[in-house]
Amino acid sequence: MPMVSAAPLQVAAWVRGHWAIENRLHWVRDVTFDEDRSAVRTGTGPQVMATIRNTIVSVLRLAGHDNIAAALRHHSRNPHRPVDLLHAA
Repeated sequence: MPMVSAAPLQVAAWVRGHWAIENRLHWVRDVTFDEDRSAVRTGTGPQVMATIRNTIVSVLRLAGHDNIAAALRHHSRNPHRPVDLLHAA
């Protein structure tokens, strides 16, 4: 395998990109959805639930929500809001 070199600024950009993803998506899944305490642990259940959570976060972000926890509370107060959100997407 050939050795590939990168400039320090490029490596720093890769690290920042990794942490941007970690902070933007995984943190929301860990904290807001409390994913680490999920009881779904067998078969394809964990991947299915992760996909559902990722989709929820993406749809809410596309709708302009920055605070996912607040958006979930807002949409949970009225059963029509989530449906309306999906129709708008």
